[in-house]
Amino acid sequence: MKEEKLKQIHTQIFSFIQELKDQSIENFFSQFQSGKMLRSKLMLSICFDHPDIVKLCAIVEMIQNASLLHDDVIDDSLLRRGEPSINALFGNKNAIMLGDVLYSKAFYELLFFDREIAKTLSDCVVRLSRGEINDVVMAQAFCPDKARYFAMIEDKTASLIASSAKSAAILAGLDAKQYYTYGLNLGIAFQIVDDLLDVFGNERQLGKPAMNDFAEGKTTLPYILLYAKLSKSDQEILQSFFKNQDSKAKEWIINKMQEFEIFKDTQKVALDFGMQALEAIKGDESLEKIVREMIFREF
Repeated sequence: MKEEKLKQIHTQIFSFIQELKDQSIENFFSQFQSGKMLRSKLMLSICFDHPDIVKLCAIVEMIQNASLLHDDVIDDSLLRRGEPSINALFGNKNAIMLGDVLYSKAFYELLFFDREIAKTLSDCVVRLSRGEINDVVMAQAFCPDKARYFAMIEDKTASLIASSAKSAAILAGLDAKQYYTYGLNLGIAFQIVDDLLDVFGNERQLGKPAMNDFAEGKTTLPYILLYAKLSKSDQEILQSFFKNQDSKAKEWIINKMQEFEIFKDTQKVALDFGMQALEAIKGDESLEKIVREMIFREF
């Protein structure tokens, strides 16, 4: 039954795009590699039967897709889920403008929803942008500051998951604050696991080279935890490998990760946030299942 709803969300997104009456936009968007719709699955688990849930999920997916389009341009990513990205196919300018179109259409459609729903999702887009700016600033040099890392991923990743959960709760007449807390902690855990997958994951499943984040200039939690355990001389070596694609650098890093059991330490942090998410919605089996699926993904 949920699969049918997900199909309806896909259809609704394309309907929104078609309302713009522009063939170029339709052509660009048709080449975009859509994901697993995790935010929609979360929202459907909170509010399945409301007549407006499909449109609300479509709006959230457009916001997510817009952020990914801009992200790919900023990161110079030529692949999106193992296929050519929109910026690789049509250039950076078209990718940016397609993202702007999705944001703008999403904001327009939000006008027809409850003010609190429009407010939480609009505020979330501000946080997404702030998180992206901080991510770019932090990429200028190796950044072992754990507090800055958590502030950035809360904005860039967790805020949309939290706002998605909150908006679905508002639509369902549930405790919005409770579901926001759930979504925020879930989102932080989700990003930490993503960072872990980048280091230890399978390249075929990732759709990009392993350890790509560090090579592109992202100091993620596994590297921050590793840095804290290294001797001063090894800290300097790790810093020297920042933005380095060399296979010897990757080999040195993965050996140190294994030596200091960074996988276990990082996963424990993700689990702690997962437990905080579960604490917020005690007894809801479908939302508990989402936490387990997001944290215990394949490595």
